[in-house]
Amino acid sequence: MRGVVMYTAGDVRVEEREDPKIIEPTDAIVKLTATCICGSDLWPYRGIEPVDHTLMGHEYVGVVEEVGAEVKTVKPGDFVVGSFVISDNTCEICQAGFQSKCVHAEFVHAGIGTQAEKARIPLADGTLVATPGQPDPELIPALLAASDVLGTGWYAAVAAEAGPGKTVAVVGDGAVGLMAVLAAKQLGAERIIAMSRHPERQKLARYYGATDIVEERGEESIAKIRELTGGLGAHSVVEAVGTQESFMQAVGATRGGGHLGYVGVNYDVQIPGIQLFFAGIHTLGGPAPVRRFLPELIQLIWDKKIDPGKVFDLTLPLEQAPEGYKAMDERRATKVLLTL
Repeated sequence: MRGVVMYTAGDVRVEEREDPKIIEPTDAIVKLTATCICGSDLWPYRGIEPVDHTLMGHEYVGVVEEVGAEVKTVKPGDFVVGSFVISDNTCEICQAGFQSKCVHAEFVHAGIGTQAEKARIPLADGTLVATPGQPDPELIPALLAASDVLGTGWYAAVAAEAGPGKTVAVVGDGAVGLMAVLAAKQLGAERIIAMSRHPERQKLARYYGATDIVEERGEESIAKIRELTGGLGAHSVVEAVGTQESFMQAVGATRGGGHLGYVGVNYDVQIPGIQLFFAGIHTLGGPAPVRRFLPELIQLIWDKKIDPGKVFDLTLPLEQAPEGYKAMDERRATKVLLTL
């Protein structure tokens, strides 16, 4: 089969890979219908995260082709959406709603790599969720978004306790930030402030429910958020970037006693303990337990109540994945969908 391999930083290739096979009785083989490039894939692409002939991709939807003897919840022919973290969905941590920290957790990238024609998904019962039927083609981008960016943005909004009567500020206008805007709207937030300098992303943020746009950054953005909130700061803040500036911006924008949900992959972020101490805020984040939300998100998409698929602004065939990486790295694309 064909699949994406990152040799070194900036060196992305599409080449022949061995077809996946059932190894454990809890495995499933999925013939992928669509996959995509994630903002987090840019960390190794830019040399910030180590990479060496790494199998790329962790977002995926497709049709089950084969299952191991112990798989019970999905069967060949089912169309499925999977989380970007493998989980058994039965351990104590999974049952508490944190499947991304499952005792058997395994990230789908590197060892599996779903920027490919097929993938072996371990612990299929705990990781894959079947859709109510075979989706119409126009639903596939939205279902693909649920595999990571929608689930991650949703988790960030839940972690920030977005809800009725709340003002939510979202730091980051990439795919996850835009999905956090969508989630905050669905969760009933009264006011949603999107921090963005990009006209096209601002337009999409407003489509998903943003009521205000803040273009300032750093201390200026914190001052603007406080100005918009009577000097108090936002009740709920989502951090969806992962840089030093964005994280401290998020801390500063959160009112005392407020909630910060952070899902940006924060390499080299140093949080001054005294600043966090005196902020007096709740914080919750990390890799999103997408599996917790998948059934609900799939149903919302199936019923056409939300359309997260609009976050894909460039579609390319799998063979052109290197161009997709380049487009995202140069910010010519927010998120790239790869067709198979």
